[in-house]
Amino acid sequence: MTITHLNPASMQQSQAFSQGVIATGSRTVYVGGQNGTDARGAIEGDLVVQTQQALRNLLTVLAEAGASQEDVCRMTIYLQADQDVQEGYGATVEVWGTHAVPIVVVMVPMLGRPEALVEIDAIAVLD
Repeated sequence: MTITHLNPASMQQSQAFSQGVIATGSRTVYVGGQNGTDARGAIEGDLVVQTQQALRNLLTVLAEAGASQEDVCRMTIYLQADQDVQEGYGATVEVWGTHAVPIVVVMVPMLGRPEALVEIDAIAVLD
């Protein structure tokens, strides 16, 4: 599997995301939306806590497929509209590391559960 990051010199450069990727491989993994849900199904904490747990959940699903964040070629982050995007970004490094991924952030009025502040889905490409 190969992921080639596309970050044209004439565009904004970011350590947090890539402008695009070329992904090659024979299998894809589609990770459904992950909230900051713990093993009991509870969602607790502020945006930082929930974002970190949602990313841990996403990494757990990827690991089940034999993948990691290095295999992710696309991620969508849904945030409740009253949340601070920068606070959400700041929460990612501790769990996700500095693996740049093309992302889309969508501000929504409400997620599936009223206490949920963030939901993250991803696509990964495997060998």
